[in-house]
Amino acid sequence: MEVGLVGLLRAAWIAGTLPILIASLPSSRLSRFRDVLSDFAKRGKTMQYSSQRFTVPQRFFCHFYWVAVVWTTLLLVTTWMYAYTTAPMVSEPFLYSSIANHLTGGQVLRRLFETIYVFNYSPSARMHIFGYLTGLFFYVAAPLSLCCNCIPEVYEFAVNGVAEFIVRGKSQMPAIEFDWWEFVKPLVKLGWRQWVGAVIFFGGWVHQRRCHAILGSLRDHVEQVDEYVIPHGDWFEIVSSPHYLAEIVIYASLVVASGGADLTIWLLFAFVQQKHIGGIFVNLTITQATGLLSFHLFTDTVTLRFSR
Repeated sequence: MEVGLVGLLRAAWIAGTLPILIASLPSSRLSRFRDVLSDFAKRGKTMQYSSQRFTVPQRFFCHFYWVAVVWTTLLLVTTWMYAYTTAPMVSEPFLYSSIANHLTGGQVLRRLFETIYVFNYSPSARMHIFGYLTGLFFYVAAPLSLCCNCIPEVYEFAVNGVAEFIVRGKSQMPAIEFDWWEFVKPLVKLGWRQWVGAVIFFGGWVHQRRCHAILGSLRDHVEQVDEYVIPHGDWFEIVSSPHYLAEIVIYASLVVASGGADLTIWLLFAFVQQKHIGGIFVNLTITQATGLLSFHLFTDTVTLRFSR
């Protein structure tokens, strides 16, 4: 099961990364391929002047994080209970899986909160159904990739626990003695790589939260949702898409925490990196279309303000 799961996850990340890499190649023969890929990636303002067939409301972003919260919580509870009952035998890869799921659990909870309470998506904002399905896949596969090396043991532990509960019944199950020290003991075994990764993670986490708050504040008024406004503050002063940069930092921290020895984590990081950086250069079509639209929105805004 382990080899099969790891192989499937690695194949999925490669399959998701290669199209973006190919589309970024400077060849005119790939123009049609770039057009198709850019259509899949469009959402929000970049879809206003394109066909809205096979699209869903952009507010469906919250579905990603509802799925991620439930799935990550399930993985976190089962892995941590397994660590709690087998602490003396826990290996370093398992400890990495535990801390990684703790970190990503906090990440998806914050993103769910932001999607519901911070971002004010325009009622007309849409995203392609392919992008929607890709997002659902990502938030199922990413947490699983963080613990894929130990998931067979955790799965067997969970199945045995459920089977024992069914056979014995609630009244016949042994009483669970909860010891806080035993519960947190796996944390004591974390190495320096896990702690360094956690520090980098929280650095990216804090900056992404700030950048999302800045973006959300631009949409406080409904009449400004479709208006082009230039954000300022935090990393917006040094890069154009700091929330994407922070996301890359967050996933780079997971590579650090893993010790850089897990190919699955590297492939996950490569997908995130290409999605946020390589995707910017997917093709002149998407960049020109997005840039031209942004330019028109910007000039219309400036012209309107100066004409008053």
